[in-house]
Amino acid sequence: MKYAIDKKGFYGEFGGAFIPEAMYQNIEELRSNYLDIIESSSFQSEFARLLKYYVGRPSPLYYAKRLSEYYGTNIYLKREDLNHTGSHKINNTIGQILIAKKLGKTRIIAETGAGQHGVATATVCALTGIKCVVYMGALDVSRQAPNVLRMKMLGADVIPIESGNKTLKDATNGALRDWINNPWDTHYIIGSVVGPHPYPDLVARLQSVISEEIQWQLKELENKEAPDYILACVGGGSNASGAFYHFLDNENVKLIATEAAGLGVDTNQTAATLATGSPGVLHSCRTMLMQNEDGQITEPYSISAGLDYPGIGPMHSFLHTTERVKYMSITDKEALKAAFLLTRLEGIIPALESAHAFAVFEKKKFKATDVVVINLSGRGDKDMDAYINEMQKQNEPS
Repeated sequence: MKYAIDKKGFYGEFGGAFIPEAMYQNIEELRSNYLDIIESSSFQSEFARLLKYYVGRPSPLYYAKRLSEYYGTNIYLKREDLNHTGSHKINNTIGQILIAKKLGKTRIIAETGAGQHGVATATVCALTGIKCVVYMGALDVSRQAPNVLRMKMLGADVIPIESGNKTLKDATNGALRDWINNPWDTHYIIGSVVGPHPYPDLVARLQSVISEEIQWQLKELENKEAPDYILACVGGGSNASGAFYHFLDNENVKLIATEAAGLGVDTNQTAATLATGSPGVLHSCRTMLMQNEDGQITEPYSISAGLDYPGIGPMHSFLHTTERVKYMSITDKEALKAAFLLTRLEGIIPALESAHAFAVFEKKKFKATDVVVINLSGRGDKDMDAYINEMQKQNEPS
């Protein structure tokens, strides 16, 4: 694959494992074993069994008739929101819990922003009887309260992080500190294509089930194996990596990813890393970051907790610099508008993260003959407070 990771864990100039000595044992154990494990017949068999009978895969590829008519093109939704736990995150946690068991780990840690990865991790830990600790920024704990309750109900310990801007970056810092202090019995289930090698590659491989299914589903529905476009939102970038994976080397498929612009890329209230950032090292990998002239991380902002991250996966930094993927910036306002339109045309309430991808249709015109697949990465139950607030604003007298 032209866009695959190299043997040293880099996508072009991005990636690697910039780790302290205290973390070497953890990373080296995973790096030296992950490919043998996930390529083994026993792993593939158990992974496929759980995805089918526990997660509910394959997720449908749904033709959005009214949305297609509204925008004058052919729009298919890859319904990751219908997975068990309500998002694409479960694909990765199922795979990683199987790896952790193979490595003999008895304790799992994770970070979470919107809470979907935390819920998915707590779910697979309950399934396998393994202790679970989830780190979450204190701000996200308050704005994603339903998911916090779900994690606790599943038996996880949820640890709020009060440092920084109390969001995903800070939760990741907390999880990394824990892992350094507990190298022998603990596996860190990173939720996105971020962090030190091999995590970006590992998570992308586990999420690639999304694009694998799109290939054969589109063949059944349209008698073609590849769409004209695939759209997905990006924070760290796991759902986009999964949706793009099997199409990266097919240059006929145009790939579009959306970052969270927050209040605008020209403000200091944004999370649009590629639009505003520069290369640097965060969470043990070299990638594009939001940082000041002194290399200090600038705090991101987005209405969407899952996109509120000051970096992006190294795979996406590479796809951006090679121009294989077009990255667009979507504001809070644009994402909210897209969410309400989808809800009222198709009866589907999307996660705020996914809503950013739907906003592309307001910014780009597609042909009537185009087949556009959009990865609906999560459902909007967790974001009802934000949606209710928006509805109240809309009903206020002018």
